[in-house]
Amino acid sequence: MSSARLPAALVLAAVALGSCGGSDRAGAPVQQEATTSEAAEATTTAAEATTTRVTSLDIVSNGVPTNMLDKVQYNGELVCGVSGTRVIFSETQPDGSVVGVDADFCRVMAAALFGDADAVEFVSLTTGERFAALQSGRVDVLFRSTTWTQSRDTEVGLDFGPVIYYDGQQLMARESDGFSASSQVGDIAGAVVCALAGTTTEQNVSDAADAAGIDITLTTLEDFDVIIENFITGACDVTTADGSALAGRKAKQQPDDQEWVIFPAIPISKEPLAPVYPQNQSRFGDVVNWAVYATIIADEKGITSDNVAEMVAGPPDAEARRLLGGEGELQSAMGLAPDAFYQAISQVGNYGEILARHLEPAGLTRGSINASWRDGGLIYAPPAR
Repeated sequence: MSSARLPAALVLAAVALGSCGGSDRAGAPVQQEATTSEAAEATTTAAEATTTRVTSLDIVSNGVPTNMLDKVQYNGELVCGVSGTRVIFSETQPDGSVVGVDADFCRVMAAALFGDADAVEFVSLTTGERFAALQSGRVDVLFRSTTWTQSRDTEVGLDFGPVIYYDGQQLMARESDGFSASSQVGDIAGAVVCALAGTTTEQNVSDAADAAGIDITLTTLEDFDVIIENFITGACDVTTADGSALAGRKAKQQPDDQEWVIFPAIPISKEPLAPVYPQNQSRFGDVVNWAVYATIIADEKGITSDNVAEMVAGPPDAEARRLLGGEGELQSAMGLAPDAFYQAISQVGNYGEILARHLEPAGLTRGSINASWRDGGLIYAPPAR
């Protein structure tokens, strides 16, 4: 844990000790006549308290989890739920590291919270596990290519942060089966279509087939790796997912004797992918939101991981000065260090750097939708003032 967060952690440790049933108020003066054994026991208890992970269910008021931000800072690391198998967004490497857009935004948050982009624990979750893991406190936040929908925002009881990637659902099939990039939904009539269970893709492809007046056989599986294996062997005629996911798999797994095509050109759905955090945790939500916004503002202003130190010394404008921790900074009021977003950008990069790092190897670009608003895209952040 960084020294900037130590006082908050000590306060929380005192609260935790005070709630363990002792008769003295936490923080009360220690009696001078305490025996050596009593002092040793107290020291042991304190040490145990500071090494026990607090979950979102441990800091409560009338049974309702509160102070999510304090809880995360007390633990000294961010527990981030990711896919672990999704190319471009979060893919676990042989050495155990996780790479991708989602993984980098976890690191952005860790750098903002602790001044250390590596102060993050990645937890790989299936689509069926992700929401329960967040609600139970197993993870602090999801950066797991999750589509922001009305039902998830209300009925499921989650809160969403800013959209980090505007995606859309498409289909992928083999050229040898008569498909091309200009194919349409109506062309998959009678096909076996494989999709991830527990995702919006199931309903979307069913709705698209109904709208096209065709019948398909929909097979759902929990693991996209298995779906792609079935697609390669021919057990699935068509697979469907977010376009970025299909492009990533095509780039990495298309056999030499096959040619995969992605269609239709206009996706069959809107898939705004956004971070997710426990409902009604506004202080923690502020950190999620502004950690993302900071990377977007930096991208707008040309502030990169390479030149951010130079920008601190000579900021291009007042907003950049505030964002990087200079005069008028607002990070302290959020419970963060003044240089929180400087750390995030210097250690991980701005929004454009993050996307380029993972899209380009798959042959993708930001495109028009995920371009900055200055370039006609949808990526836009509120002003840092």
